[in-house]
Amino acid sequence: MTGKHPTWYAFIRWLVKTAYFGTHGGIRSVGLENIPNSGPILVAPLHISHLDPPAVACGMHRRLRFMAKEELFKHPLFGGLIASLGAFPVKREEIDRESIRMAIALLEEGEALLIFPEGTRGNGESIQEMSRGVEMLARRTKSPVMPVGVIGTNIVMPKGKSKGKKHPVVLAYGKPFTYEEIATAPTERENREIFASELRQRIVDLCAANGMPLKSGTSRSDSEVSAAPER
Repeated sequence: MTGKHPTWYAFIRWLVKTAYFGTHGGIRSVGLENIPNSGPILVAPLHISHLDPPAVACGMHRRLRFMAKEELFKHPLFGGLIASLGAFPVKREEIDRESIRMAIALLEEGEALLIFPEGTRGNGESIQEMSRGVEMLARRTKSPVMPVGVIGTNIVMPKGKSKGKKHPVVLAYGKPFTYEEIATAPTERENREIFASELRQRIVDLCAANGMPLKSGTSRSDSEVSAAPER
């Protein structure tokens, strides 16, 4: 699989953290002790900016794998770069069974996989519905889910605007939990709702504790997988 060269990944992560975030207000991590050093983990951040994937990656010590919409891979340079860093394509307008199989295989290999539980970018004021992607992968692979609060990326690179401003970015990594720990209701439908509500609230709490209060929003949508960052 692609993205297996740790030295290349570490170099690009250092370069982006230093050359970009270092000149745009800096980046700070909270809760690094919650990131397991090994084993499968679903990294589930708030999504408010195009900067969220590199910010989450730069804020943690583990190498991340992540989905990206398939159109990005058609660009020979950028597509090759993100593939070399561990990205794999996903079709956003349909249930992409190949990307689901890839995600499951990576988790079974003990990788850390970034998946946005909201699917698309929000406005930084409220958290959106939770899609089915994280829940489905957490349930099928029994991998722990780590909620992540993302604070400030929407100021550095706002949605719908060509330019932002310098501002510190904070990544708040929460304590991982599993689907089985909280899914104790008698029906699968209720368990899905419980899981979505728990994940949403943990992300909200992480953001609030680090200076960005969010409205809780609603529970989830019934889409199967909507995990690739919107571009």
